[in-house]
Amino acid sequence: MTTVASGDTAPFGAPQGQGIGPLLRAWRERRRVSQLELALRADSSARHISFVETGRSRPSEELLLRLAEHLDVPVRERNALLLAAGYAPRYPETPLDDPALDALREGMERLIQGYEPYPALVVDALYNVVVANRGILMLLDGVSPSLLTRPLNAMRLTLHPEGLAPRIRNLREWRGHLLDQMGRQIALHRSPELRALYEEVAAYPVPEEGAEEEPGGEPVPYFALPMRIEHEGRTLSFISSIATFNTPMDVTVAELAIETLLPADPATVKYLHSLLP
Repeated sequence: MTTVASGDTAPFGAPQGQGIGPLLRAWRERRRVSQLELALRADSSARHISFVETGRSRPSEELLLRLAEHLDVPVRERNALLLAAGYAPRYPETPLDDPALDALREGMERLIQGYEPYPALVVDALYNVVVANRGILMLLDGVSPSLLTRPLNAMRLTLHPEGLAPRIRNLREWRGHLLDQMGRQIALHRSPELRALYEEVAAYPVPEEGAEEEPGGEPVPYFALPMRIEHEGRTLSFISSIATFNTPMDVTVAELAIETLLPADPATVKYLHSLLP
């Protein structure tokens, strides 16, 4: 069985008071692409790109979308570019509980259920949990009830001292990985809500129980940074895998991420299959 734990979330704020020129230049510089290279990719000219960035020319809607595509601009930010240039947004933002997304929701639920007994969940752009499987629920044993109210937030659940943090044996490493991940998202989306979440979870104290590695034992040659978490006296090791939708045409869908915690060692595989047959 799966559990839906979504709630109302505020949309990301689009930048105010910026014309299309500064926005386009910021994205080009962020991607480290020259005006000439971008022009060649988008079948334009460096002179025209320069004119757009300095405000001497207004790009057509078609060209703007091509530029955004070649700069790999997130879907929500493509709408912001269109608005800054005086055009209507191209991509809708459909609420996840809208009947139009019924097939998507059912597909995600079946997908993460199929990963059982391995933990899997779907989160939105603010890391709020949309749906989770029994493997995730198993890991949440002992989490403070205050963190289990809607909307559940994956970052709070993981890093809060009353969440999973005291049981994560390599907390400092895993915490650093998650904060870096959020930092990259903030750079892409310029979201006040996401930055506020980052500042909140970054300020959580690091519990001593999670700060120390367990002594002894043979080292395991992990192929990626694992999350090593204690569960009922055992240390389980997981490697995180994140998937997103290819070429989404809706802001909501573009910002969903499916995260799977894959076992990083044979002992974890064996334990999970015995626990959730």
